[in-house]
Amino acid sequence: MLSPEALARGQHVMTVCNACRYCEAYCPVFQAMENRTSFAKGDVLYLANLCHNCGECLYACQYAPPHEFGINVPRALAEVRLASYEEYCWPSFMAGMFRRSGVALSFGLSAVAMLVLWTFVQPSGARGDFYAVVSHDVMVGTFGVVGSLIVLSMTIGFARALNSSVVSTFRWTAIRDVLTLRHLHATGEDCTSDLEARTPWRRYFHHCTFYGFALCMASTTVAAIYHTFLGWRAPYAYASLPVALGSIGGIGLVVGPVGLLAQYRRRDVQLKDSAQRGLDMSFILMLLMTSVTGLLLLVLRGTAVMPSLLVVHLGFVLGFFVTMPYGKFVHGIYRTAALLKFASEAP
Repeated sequence: MLSPEALARGQHVMTVCNACRYCEAYCPVFQAMENRTSFAKGDVLYLANLCHNCGECLYACQYAPPHEFGINVPRALAEVRLASYEEYCWPSFMAGMFRRSGVALSFGLSAVAMLVLWTFVQPSGARGDFYAVVSHDVMVGTFGVVGSLIVLSMTIGFARALNSSVVSTFRWTAIRDVLTLRHLHATGEDCTSDLEARTPWRRYFHHCTFYGFALCMASTTVAAIYHTFLGWRAPYAYASLPVALGSIGGIGLVVGPVGLLAQYRRRDVQLKDSAQRGLDMSFILMLLMTSVTGLLLLVLRGTAVMPSLLVVHLGFVLGFFVTMPYGKFVHGIYRTAALLKFASEAP
């Protein structure tokens, strides 16, 4: 939850920035800030999720460290942003997961999922036929229950985020900003990763990750329609729509997370909140493992390793799904709520 100290730091930083206003044209944070003369808890939470951590303001600020004021907007808002995940979390007792989330926990949950799924494996399953190894009913039942809880949890979290910063008018410009990620850079076309170091790669890798995940979900949806309504049973041909969508999405989910991992390691430490390292790393690595195992499963589906590889892939997918409402995935949900609020404030 948002501690009084973190709230006070966020309010102090925004108050100083509101007096200075040197960065007013940089991003929506400063434009939304100027609409306020004081900053209540809901305002600070809103501004924190509106921040895309482009970092431009840190290098432009005359009060940044080592100045005695020590103004570091990206880090202060990143600290508040983590607390906002806990504020909006449902059920509330799971809020502590955001502090405990790390690679070991995520991989441990996946390993447990693999052990459970292995008990449903049918040893006589035909090569290439996933449902002959783990039945369709088991897959649908397991992922249906988990998926329903995930959707419920994130829907409630999204509603809480909206309620903390009331959206008065819906505008499609917010959806454009979400889909284009245009606020990942400030005054120019490229994102900054260090003083005078600007490249477009952080934005490109975010796009690969975002749209790769969307394509994989589309692949699963199309396959479900094929099976349920058309009676077309998997496995599908390499040229089929589910396989094409899943392959492109899987490649995006390899390129994106690998690129983001490289960007994270090279980025200026002043732009990062060290408390979120476990959250960031587990999210990136879990996405990467689900995509790598999925692509391997596609290539090796006709071999003897397919049953084991299927269980490993499903275990990582299930582990990732379980952590979605309590990991870095939610930053996209709450940033969407903040962008909807920002668009509704526009004249």
